[in-house]
Amino acid sequence: MSLLIVLAALSFLMLVAYRGYSVILFAPIAALGAVLLTDPSLVAPMFTGLFMDKMVGFLKLYFPVFVLGAVFGKLIEISGFSKAIVAATIRVVGPQRAMLAIVLVCALLTYGGVSLFVVVFAVYPFGAELFRQGGIPKRLLPGTIALGAFTFTMDALPGTPQIQNIIPTAFFGTNGWAAPVLGTLGGAFILCVGLIYLNWRRRAAERTGEGYGEADALRNEPAPFEGGRLAHPLVAVLPLLLVGVSNIAFTLLIPQLYGPTHSFVPSVVGDPAPVVQQVPQLTAIWAVQGALLVGILSVIAFAWRPVLASFAEGSRTAIAGALLASMNTASEYGFGAVIAALPGFLVVANALGAIPDPLVNEAITVTALAGITGSASGGMSIALGAMAETFIANAQAAGIPMEVLHRVASMASGGMDTLPHNGAVITLLAVTGLTHRQAYKDIFAITLIKTAAVFFIIALFYLTGWV
Repeated sequence: MSLLIVLAALSFLMLVAYRGYSVILFAPIAALGAVLLTDPSLVAPMFTGLFMDKMVGFLKLYFPVFVLGAVFGKLIEISGFSKAIVAATIRVVGPQRAMLAIVLVCALLTYGGVSLFVVVFAVYPFGAELFRQGGIPKRLLPGTIALGAFTFTMDALPGTPQIQNIIPTAFFGTNGWAAPVLGTLGGAFILCVGLIYLNWRRRAAERTGEGYGEADALRNEPAPFEGGRLAHPLVAVLPLLLVGVSNIAFTLLIPQLYGPTHSFVPSVVGDPAPVVQQVPQLTAIWAVQGALLVGILSVIAFAWRPVLASFAEGSRTAIAGALLASMNTASEYGFGAVIAALPGFLVVANALGAIPDPLVNEAITVTALAGITGSASGGMSIALGAMAETFIANAQAAGIPMEVLHRVASMASGGMDTLPHNGAVITLLAVTGLTHRQAYKDIFAITLIKTAAVFFIIALFYLTGWV
């Protein structure tokens, strides 16, 4: 019965998310509904002492990353740098390689720290025009954007500032550059197999004579890109490069500046206790925050006229998006904490714990919970929050470095996360004016490919010992 209660709560959350209802509202309802069916006397204590505690704790750590990332992405957009990057990439690879061009543009933007949601809005108009000119079915565009933005640059490539690569650092004491060889090879696997699949789908459509689609049957069609005066592509890409370089520099400098722990005494009345912080668990978060600040300042310096002209409205939009994204994820984190405290979760955990291999155990646990919650960061936070100590103990017993645990957790979170109720998937389909019935098949294929990549790097580690 306890297992059925947990599954019912998870199914309910998936259903309401799929139907477009707010996770911020329904995550606590689903969690407390499960508590009510398990032990009604625990509803209020679990809401205050567990759900809200975990939700606020998540925001304390990661809200600045969400805000700075959203503001940086918005500045890249309003400065015209994103359009310049897209146009330059198209010139390099040519319009006949529209899929490759869109994947490369998305990858460059996300690896530079631009929010996945901003990338969707920035790339869609150019992608639609490229697909229209090339006669490629528009229904393949969401899968193409998903490959570039939601996969290898989100969680596989070392050093990516996306939140999915940052969350494991607080649990394993690693940094964003963990397991660089495995991450790079895993990213290459996703890119190559994904492009092979998408081009196979394109050629199949060509053989049947299917084109872009009838204009009157398509929704949310952008006006064709007519060009215009854009920034030099090297100037446009420089803020992205600065984010990456600064992230490396701060990751190396912060431990040297602060040591393993840092404490300070607040200047308040009375005799306050010192605030002590464990620097290794915060290094990656501080490094990304600093790197995004460098990126923001560089965009302002290089394109201050268009930025200042639209900064007030643009920053409001960015912060509103960051609030929504962070609150959604934090609500799912609180939901996961409550579910993890219920007897039914022990049944699931014990079943997953029966998997003997430490890395396979971690990968299946993280990707399963990411799929259930429809969120890579939310599912990974739930899994690591509940089972990180077990993962660490099993890995240490098997002689597996923490860096490998980090990379497997990060990539597994981006495995089955893009199920139909995933927020990024819903946004992508809404922006492109397509439905799940029209375009989700190819998104799901990319989901299977990036899930397979996790087990590819696990096998690679066991065969070679590479990290």
